[in-house]
Amino acid sequence: MMSQIICIGEALIDFKSRTKGFPLEYTGFPGGSPFNVAIAAARLGASVGFVGQISTDMFGESLLEYLHQNAVNTDFVTRGSTPSTLGFVDEQPGAVRWTFNNLGTADTQYQPVPQPVLPSTTKFIAFGSISLLQEPSASSISDIIQAHQDQCNIIFDPNCRPSLIKNQKAYRIQLETWLGFTHILKLSSDDLAWLEPELSLEAAAQRFLEHGCQVVIITQGAAGATLFTRAFANGIHVNAPVVEVIDTVGAGDTFTAGLMVALLERPNYIDFDQSTWLEVLQFATKAAVLNCTRAGANPPTLVELGEIHL
Repeated sequence: MMSQIICIGEALIDFKSRTKGFPLEYTGFPGGSPFNVAIAAARLGASVGFVGQISTDMFGESLLEYLHQNAVNTDFVTRGSTPSTLGFVDEQPGAVRWTFNNLGTADTQYQPVPQPVLPSTTKFIAFGSISLLQEPSASSISDIIQAHQDQCNIIFDPNCRPSLIKNQKAYRIQLETWLGFTHILKLSSDDLAWLEPELSLEAAAQRFLEHGCQVVIITQGAAGATLFTRAFANGIHVNAPVVEVIDTVGAGDTFTAGLMVALLERPNYIDFDQSTWLEVLQFATKAAVLNCTRAGANPPTLVELGEIHL
């Protein structure tokens, strides 16, 4: 496996609500934040591998086949006999509600023996989201990240799901550990409102930079995204192109993928000037926006990205 990008975490099925009352109707889509990032990065032309455990049930078989269809390497995927995690999403104007059935599911039971040793070609590892909320997957993923933090760039997206976090104080304490592994922190304004409700974007970014992160990026939905480094403490902002939004699920994951793909061709990212950072952010933002023009997490290909002018 010669992957440049490794995405580690959960693979699940997202069921999106199609009705507002009975009878209930849902449409199923492949999902899980790290899974979505892997698909998006592969479609954008990167060599990508997925790391995690996928169920042997019918949902798991579909997820594994979807990875193969999108040319994502699965050499480090393990299989589990417990069921797949199922997520249910109801998107309303200004709010998205999630419910997950993930107790004892295959992805949460990820505990590889021996621990995988990732290839030397790996430039980025992306992790985060609900795979960090249950054991043994949380410890397994943390151990793998820690073992490779000096080898490649670590990008962390907490992708907070408050309904699944029973103890916010304990989560915030654990967050300190994950930040200690992180080179690039990408989080949404919703994440920030839950984690640091009293802080401005600038103040929160400064706090994360003080924890050791080298880059902090806060996505703000239709308002675009803002990047902070120690050199750009006031932030570099890009606006999001205006499109007809069909579905926002997977937009943040597509942004993360676009960010890594754009950075692959630009080594020494900490030394970028403002114009280069703007190019990187614009590429990631355009990919995320195009994902929003279709249902489910359905990121664009590199060809589609080049064909559409927003």
